[in-house]
Amino acid sequence: MIELHYWPTPNGHKIALFLEEAGLPYTLHPVNIGAGEQFRPEFLRIAPNNRIPAIVDTDPAGGGAPVSVFESGAILLYLAEKTGRFLPHDLRGRTEVLQWLFWQMGGLGPMAGQNHHFGSYAPEKIAYAIQRYVNETNRLYGVLDRRLADRPFIAGDDYTIADMASYPWIVPWQRPQQNIADFPNLQRWFDAIGARPATARAYAAGEPYAKRPTVNEDSRKVLFGQTAANTAR
Repeated sequence: MIELHYWPTPNGHKIALFLEEAGLPYTLHPVNIGAGEQFRPEFLRIAPNNRIPAIVDTDPAGGGAPVSVFESGAILLYLAEKTGRFLPHDLRGRTEVLQWLFWQMGGLGPMAGQNHHFGSYAPEKIAYAIQRYVNETNRLYGVLDRRLADRPFIAGDDYTIADMASYPWIVPWQRPQQNIADFPNLQRWFDAIGARPATARAYAAGEPYAKRPTVNEDSRKVLFGQTAANTAR
């Protein structure tokens, strides 16, 4: 039913988490971003921003032609609405989930991503940039820790797409130079999601691709050297 175009990155894991939790049948289509497969014409037709993940729903609600969706937040919202799961139906509950979904999309993901880039991939170690993103990642961990002080999940009592969006960005907490033990509420939440059987299945699905080297001199140019001119294919 769902074709998932994917690589085992935090954004890719988000969608696998949903599909495994919902029990939706899906087919995994690996897109090796280090080898430039995200620029293939067939992928760009469904993901014009040349970024994973993307999905094709071959059995959309109401029938008709398949529906493609790109951007991980949009995909989570689409799947939640399709299945009627992991997103409350009432106004206040839905709003609570969506604002934390967008918090992750606009804050935790981009800031942790820049943290990792300048700390691990940048050929020149720029102290200001590294410290800027380490500090901002730390601040965002603090926001999440305070949020989880009086509720089991980000939006309240139930596991939702807000949790699925944020969890994969916390998994590599050592890489962005954080100490999860400094955030006890966050760690409790993190451990609880990690213990879910669907979480184990989602990460296992990506394991065959996780050991492949993503960044070397050639793939660095593919991943980090793109402009409007050289991505127009």
